[in-house]
Amino acid sequence: MEPTDQTDFAAAAARVAAGADHHHEAAALVAAMTLDEKLGCLDGDTPFWPGIVDMTSGGYYQHPWPAAAVARLGIPGIRFADGPRGCVVGSATCFPVSMARGASFDPDLERRIGAAIGAELRASGATFTGAVCVNLLRHPAWGRAQETYGEDPHHVGEMGAALTEGLQRHVLACMKHFALNSMENARFTVDVEVGERALHAVYLPHFRRLADAGVASTMSAYNSVNGTWCGEHQALLTEILREEWGWDGFVVSDFVFGLRDAVASVEAGLDIEMPFRQQRAVALPDAVASGRLDETTVDRRVTAVVATQLRFAHLLDDAGAPPAEVIASDAHRALAREAAVESFVLLRNEGPLLPADPDQLRRVAVLGRLAAVANLGDGGSSAVHPPHVVTPLEGIRAALPEAEVVHHDTDAAIAVGADLVVVVVGTTKDDEGEYVDQAGTAALAHLFPPTDHPEVGFPTPRPDAPEAPPAETPGAPAEFAPGGDRASLHLSSADEALVRAAAATGAERVVVAVMGGSAFVLPWLHEVAATLMIWYPGMEGGHALADVLLGRAEPGGRLPFALPAHQADLVPFDRDAVTATYGLLHGQWHLDASGVTPARPFGFGLGYTDMAITAAHIDVAPDRGSGTAAVEVTNCGSRPGSTVVQVYAEMPGSAHARPPRRLVGFAKVRADAGATTHADVPLRLDLLDLRLDGVWERERAHLRLVVGRHAHDQEIVVET
Repeated sequence: MEPTDQTDFAAAAARVAAGADHHHEAAALVAAMTLDEKLGCLDGDTPFWPGIVDMTSGGYYQHPWPAAAVARLGIPGIRFADGPRGCVVGSATCFPVSMARGASFDPDLERRIGAAIGAELRASGATFTGAVCVNLLRHPAWGRAQETYGEDPHHVGEMGAALTEGLQRHVLACMKHFALNSMENARFTVDVEVGERALHAVYLPHFRRLADAGVASTMSAYNSVNGTWCGEHQALLTEILREEWGWDGFVVSDFVFGLRDAVASVEAGLDIEMPFRQQRAVALPDAVASGRLDETTVDRRVTAVVATQLRFAHLLDDAGAPPAEVIASDAHRALAREAAVESFVLLRNEGPLLPADPDQLRRVAVLGRLAAVANLGDGGSSAVHPPHVVTPLEGIRAALPEAEVVHHDTDAAIAVGADLVVVVVGTTKDDEGEYVDQAGTAALAHLFPPTDHPEVGFPTPRPDAPEAPPAETPGAPAEFAPGGDRASLHLSSADEALVRAAAATGAERVVVAVMGGSAFVLPWLHEVAATLMIWYPGMEGGHALADVLLGRAEPGGRLPFALPAHQADLVPFDRDAVTATYGLLHGQWHLDASGVTPARPFGFGLGYTDMAITAAHIDVAPDRGSGTAAVEVTNCGSRPGSTVVQVYAEMPGSAHARPPRRLVGFAKVRADAGATTHADVPLRLDLLDLRLDGVWERERAHLRLVVGRHAHDQEIVVET
């Protein structure tokens, strides 16, 4: 017999763990609920007005946000905290941003990072995280580019799936923002127009990869798609996500402004309005009472929420939480340092200047304001607050205790006579990141309930309760920087002048370290000996930079996007657009189709040794939907190293417009000096399928597979 003190949920979870159907068990729990309890599962558990004051006063970074708990039945609900580069609650390990980790091309490393972030989230009281941003980088001016992994659907999907698998060792993961969310300034208003082929072949494959990997939740986007807001988009949330893909989980709204019609959102398949009791708490009771919303529809939404909790019940039990000591532990800080090293992309290395011999460095000049400040990335919902940050200057000084290391923000004269000159330039959270403007959100104030509403208003009696809503529309926490989309892909004029001034003192001694969240136009790239893309490198970034400069480790990163020579070479981007059309081509695909050579192609990156792909054998499945490339890589140099084997597919005889060359497989490969290693690279040839009139078709045109180390490399070509 079941123990008498066991809750209804715990008993159902035990049956699910023993093999019972979680949907059946969830339906039984829902049947035992009152209508008020059901409706309470369809939004956050915090009343709107006290919650929004808490959140905008710093609460976003102080505690998780609960939803969908039913105490009477023992249903624990979920406790949300963000986490793309670490746990945002409290003081936690800050890893390099997702774009940096995308440059590692290393799903195994990303899985380990996911497990570390998940452990810290759960130790901080969270059981659910929105850490998995897999929106495609359509244009590098996007302000939140740093939160995703790159411009290629296959690469983004593999990295996102790895993060999901790591996180879900400890917490439920949520993939976001579904879908076509890759503009920041206009995210609350823009309508993205997209055709069937581009939607399914370009902007959804990576989401489907995570759905197949078992991600627990999906977050809808703020924008609309083809005229319908994503938070109430039945085609996206039900027809594609659940019916076509067979995904089993629950859907949450993006925060505060994530839906426009409470009833329509329920009917479309959005399960929980986050993070407060807001529109639904006001609208749904009357909608059910009047018959405008059928209670069976409510039951379906609540069942999805409860069924997912039953599947992941072991992650919702605080008894299984890791100890607080895992937060910012030595092991996690070491992992952050490793991740930074593996993310750095060496774009140029003439001489070669790098790695520098520490025994030959008597005087090192470090230039740039960003060398001496903590520059971790966006100050928005992904902000992490580590206990300390190692800046580039601190890392270099710690690594060279016997050398004279001098620094100045702007005076390149200190570089005269230096053995090595390191110029640190780039962007900060003031230049790019999450964006909430008061003027734009003021138009959405009608989504807020009355301040004196008995369920979601300010508690009464309350002496300081306002007579009217606050003068400024609540939206972002005060810590949010201006952020937003970038108007230009160039560095600031001051940064460009600093690079050229340093080069004038002796370009052969100059290495430029570029910080930022995505691509830049670098017109001075060939005017200095070495350039490293170091991104927003996390709390151990300064140590990692010193490791790479001095050859204690090699830069392991490869570009997760094409680096353009000119901003005009890319697809158009209007950060104030009312409508935007997304087509089949962007990034490297667009450049290739236009016959334009990038400054550096997708997948490019230099190392400190000579890695050669010496053999490749490709097996293609009879249905041409998958395959394997068996690749041999030889390290022809004198030190250990790594490379990323990349396999691209072309269909030169296709009857349809396509990307000229598409990534279908990749693998990070490491080898000792003089050694040959073998890698089996799985191939996703189904990514070449065509979506036509609601049906997937596989074209039997001539297929060419190209094995190389970046998008323009052709070390081995196989015709099939």
